[in-house]
Amino acid sequence: MISQTAEYALRAIVCLAEHNDTVATLQQIAVATKVPSGYLSKVLQGLVRSGLVISQRGPAGGFTLARPAGELTIYEIVQAVDPVARILKCPLGLPAHADHLCPLHRRLDDAAALIEKSFRDATIADLLTGPNFANSSA
Repeated sequence: MISQTAEYALRAIVCLAEHNDTVATLQQIAVATKVPSGYLSKVLQGLVRSGLVISQRGPAGGFTLARPAGELTIYEIVQAVDPVARILKCPLGLPAHADHLCPLHRRLDDAAALIEKSFRDATIADLLTGPNFANSSA
């Protein structure tokens, strides 16, 4: 449904949200989320570029959320790293489908629209209600 990159980005954001505005290092996030640090570094760079995460350099450096978890949606995170694919025109380029999607592609786009709506309606704070990374016994 979503890419591994999008899942890793969501794991990192939830981990940062659990740290309650304290700075978390790449290594702390990688261990907590079980994401390889090299991959996580690239994911976090994308989140920094999109303005969702703040990066601080230096000995006390690390990462924090740019906004409170209640103001960040799942949609924003996913769109920043690997956007939900919508079907706006016939992927086959068929002239008969130039104005309207065929029933197959209409259904596929309807499903993508439902996913998009669900992601827009859920904040990162909504994901903090149960045990996650900071309080897991893994």
